[in-house]
Amino acid sequence: MTALTPSTIAPPFARYSHGVLIPRGHQIIVTSGQLGMAKDGTIPKGAQAQADLCFSNIDAILAAGGASAKNTVKLTAYVTDRAHMQGYMVARDAWLAGIDTPPASTLVIVSGFTRPEFVVEIEVMAAIATGPQAL
Repeated sequence: MTALTPSTIAPPFARYSHGVLIPRGHQIIVTSGQLGMAKDGTIPKGAQAQADLCFSNIDAILAAGGASAKNTVKLTAYVTDRAHMQGYMVARDAWLAGIDTPPASTLVIVSGFTRPEFVVEIEVMAAIATGPQAL
């Protein structure tokens, strides 16, 4: 995967790429938005704890498709308040640690989710090689 960051525009101001080029011969995995809810239905308090759980759920989904965080090409996150951005970004940066090419990324502030306890929702798109090449 190749980061697309043209020198004619301002560089990203966080850990993301403006665009990502996916080489030929890749399959795409798209996740639904993941909320910070554990298998037993519990919901941790705080944006970072919920984002950590969202990323853990995403890890399980990607693994089921033969991928991992390193295959992520697009990340979209939603938070219910600017106050939740920092906790989300700490969790995101930890999830992306060790990844050479950060994915394209969008962060949106929304009015809420289906239950008031949720403060973060995250979805990703990943690409895995179907031929001899690998990301």
